[in-house]
Amino acid sequence: MFSTIEIAKGVSLHIRQSTQFKTVNLSIKWRKPLTVKDAAERSVLSNVMQHSNGKFKKSAEFRSYLDDLYGTVMYFDASKRANDHTVVLNVETVNDQYLAENKVLDDVIDLIQTAIFNPNFENDQFISTIVEREKEMVIQRIQSIFDDKTRYAHQRLTQLIRPNHPASISANGTIEEVKNITPESLTKAYHSMINDDKIDIYVLGDVDVDAIQQKLVNALTFKDRESIPYPEYEESKPEKDYFNEKQDMNQGKLHIGYSTPIKFGDEDYPKMQIFNGVFGGYAHSKLFMNVRERESLAYYASSSYSSHYGLVYVVSGIEPSNEKKAIDVINEQLEEMKNGNISDLELNQTKAMLGSQLREALDSARGQIDIYDQYKDLGEEFSIDKWRERWKKVTKEDLQEMASQLKLEAVYFLSGKEGAQDANN
Repeated sequence: MFSTIEIAKGVSLHIRQSTQFKTVNLSIKWRKPLTVKDAAERSVLSNVMQHSNGKFKKSAEFRSYLDDLYGTVMYFDASKRANDHTVVLNVETVNDQYLAENKVLDDVIDLIQTAIFNPNFENDQFISTIVEREKEMVIQRIQSIFDDKTRYAHQRLTQLIRPNHPASISANGTIEEVKNITPESLTKAYHSMINDDKIDIYVLGDVDVDAIQQKLVNALTFKDRESIPYPEYEESKPEKDYFNEKQDMNQGKLHIGYSTPIKFGDEDYPKMQIFNGVFGGYAHSKLFMNVRERESLAYYASSSYSSHYGLVYVVSGIEPSNEKKAIDVINEQLEEMKNGNISDLELNQTKAMLGSQLREALDSARGQIDIYDQYKDLGEEFSIDKWRERWKKVTKEDLQEMASQLKLEAVYFLSGKEGAQDANN
């Protein structure tokens, strides 16, 4: 799918020549082991680098220049995957082939070089007013989770079942860690990212592979780097398996966490993907059809599989008075799967949906980059046909086995201050 060369130790360049798109897409991903402190610093850092640099010191100037480059899109972002924190620079620009002048891509690469290696420094460090402004933006982003009760409930459940673990560490860190950031500490984080992080550079478009490879090698002068060791993460379990929190709200948020020994890349990983789809991943799933449709217990009911952490989540929005009944019906659906009560329709629809989702993702350049970036870690050439064949082989007996390996970690119920019902009563 992509051809890969190592342009420095720990720095890989992946290029895919394709006529599928009229744009050229580039993505640079910096990765290091996930910690709360690093997540906070790098989230603020991505904001700071997003809006200005040494050449364009004001955001308006930077955006205006991007518009002059035929509406080129360029932005930094921060995220996490598995035990890694990632800062990414995404760029989408027009292909020179469709223009009278054939130098836009060269100008874009020069701008990428500027954005990375020529930050907006004053006295060799980031400017205090800019750092404080972007710290406040990240703090607001963290605080916004409290207003989204579904996201808040998911976060709280994960913190309860996997405290001090990558599963519960936010890609933005914590408000406390963000407040601790100074221009000096952020400058240190920047130099660490540039010089120490593992880096993957992606290019996708109708390009001359040799020519763009040489241009990027010349522009992106990253030095060799060594692997950064991962810290010892805790694997502690909650002391109890039921938690109820009350806030000023009407609809209850019932979230249940399970663990599974099957993780991304394991031999049984395709089976767990199918299991999650049948259990609660789609509108035809058991949770949706029974908890929501048949029993009318929930405004929504679904499951998700966090494969890098070996966790399965059930989420539902319910009336507080329906809590115990909802938990009972959710448990019934898991028992149905353990007993092999799975219809051919449920199984076949799930396989079809997984295939459709993968094809849909591959319809975009960014989707192709992100899928390859994830699946390359499996050490095999990615192929949609290969994965469809793996899903095709999954049987009802396989799903029984997957269901039997699920272990309840905890139930978390977020409800209003009046009328909450303890499911343990």
